[in-house]
Amino acid sequence: MSDYTIIDPTAADDVYEGSDVPGSFRPLGEACEAEQLALTLIQVPAHSDFEQGTGHFHEEIEEVYILARGTLTMRFGDDVQRVSAPAVVRVAPRTKRSHRNEGDEPVDMYAVSRALGHGDATKIDDFWEASPDASQKR
Repeated sequence: MSDYTIIDPTAADDVYEGSDVPGSFRPLGEACEAEQLALTLIQVPAHSDFEQGTGHFHEEIEEVYILARGTLTMRFGDDVQRVSAPAVVRVAPRTKRSHRNEGDEPVDMYAVSRALGHGDATKIDDFWEASPDASQKR
């Protein structure tokens, strides 16, 4: 392993390619040889409900979202916030969360957390109502 790694995050494999999920979800940790961090590039097209009305939480992981472009409508528990780039959002473990792009501009967001080496996410179906401003496929 080298002392540093430089990658093009948009060249990493998109986990959601070929699915009905709008946008892309590109895990970058392995590509950049990270041993202690989990890093993902999440791209959400304009007017898209990326999690399609669902949400999730992590039992152990504290997560940081770095919003590099665009504006997201983000839900944390019962609290809904509009967050515009540039912004950094920290979310505590066990906090239910979701996000969608109700705007006209695409969103680029990085999710950063510590690497656990095992799955920690729990999906929440029907977390919030479909947005009239964020078209989606179900």
